[in-house]
Amino acid sequence: MNNINWDDFKEFKQHSSKEGDNFEMLLEFLKSYYNMTNPSEMYEFMAGDDLAPMMLEKRDINSDSDLEKHLFKHFA
Repeated sequence: MNNINWDDFKEFKQHSSKEGDNFEMLLEFLKSYYNMTNPSEMYEFMAGDDLAPMMLEKRDINSDSDLEKHLFKHFA
């Protein structure tokens, strides 16, 4: 099971110049801290975590293609 380092995420969030909700910040954190750019890899990593699945569910993201659409919509 993958686990996101939530302590490092909090630190990242504190020092980030970007604004957004926690999910958008989490996506930035995954890109920066874990060097993830592939939506499939990001989705699988988040789905394997203890807390991140709730964030995915809240946004009706149920697959890597849903995450890819979300990324395109919010970061394109």
